[in-house]
Amino acid sequence: MSLAEFQNQIEEMEKKIREIQIFSEHQGVDLSNELAQMEKKLYDLKQNAYSNLTPWEKVNLARKMERPTALDYIKEVFTEFMEFHGDRYFGDDPAMIGGIARLGNLPITVIGQQKGRNTKENIYRNFGMPHPEGYRKALRLMKQAEKFRRPIICFIDTPGAFCGIAAEERGQGEAIARSLLHMSSLKVPIISIVIGEGGSGGALALGVADKIFMLEHSVYSILSPEGYASILWKDSSKAEAAAAQMKLTAEDLQDFKIIDGILKEPLGGAQENLREMSETIEDILKNEIQILRVQPIEKLLEKRYQKFRNIGI
Repeated sequence: MSLAEFQNQIEEMEKKIREIQIFSEHQGVDLSNELAQMEKKLYDLKQNAYSNLTPWEKVNLARKMERPTALDYIKEVFTEFMEFHGDRYFGDDPAMIGGIARLGNLPITVIGQQKGRNTKENIYRNFGMPHPEGYRKALRLMKQAEKFRRPIICFIDTPGAFCGIAAEERGQGEAIARSLLHMSSLKVPIISIVIGEGGSGGALALGVADKIFMLEHSVYSILSPEGYASILWKDSSKAEAAAAQMKLTAEDLQDFKIIDGILKEPLGGAQENLREMSETIEDILKNEIQILRVQPIEKLLEKRYQKFRNIGI
């Protein structure tokens, strides 16, 4: 059974549970036993639905508009967030957000790619696809973090860098390459988390980190399945077959030692319980930053260098 079929059954079950709850409240009838049995069935249904997702189903889940964005996690995980704007060259890019905040009592710099929740927001955020000024803004904030010795947290969630003519004219490739170059040598701890769709060089530009984590149902690759299918088979409609070949799931990337860990999502996906997912992210960040901060800078940089040199060996 496909995820879509499971989701139809889940929606029907949730509807029935709500109807019984309303009936029980209005009529004053105790139906707690019946509700408990139905909620158990709903839980089992969700377990079956989300325990064996195909790569293509994970791609679609990672792209869901309801999925929490970088700003959602920033508001839940950090305090005193102050957003900064502009790259000091061209302008500001709403598809890339960043600023300073506190993780517990620790000052940090946080950067993320930001999607919208509806058509209006997505147009404003360019569907989470940054322009060159977005990457230059991110790099500006990273250099600032290095100056003040603040750890850097990156949230990756983009279909890819914007590939329009204006972006190319302003040096999209150069901006991404410069981000990769400088992140490799920044003298502060860097942690990147793929929270949704980590696509193409637009995602890789924030991925040169000491530790890289992925949410359970996120994806991470150098190309979208549609792009892969267009190149390989000249047919973007074969994206589902492409996703199966691309090894873009969190499990695949952990096997390849490209990422350092998988963060388990609430049953049904991160959008089902933002608070629970945020607590998982907060716990891993506090633990990993504590480990990274006590390492000598020279050792940290050498381990970062070796981490990426060893990929593929």
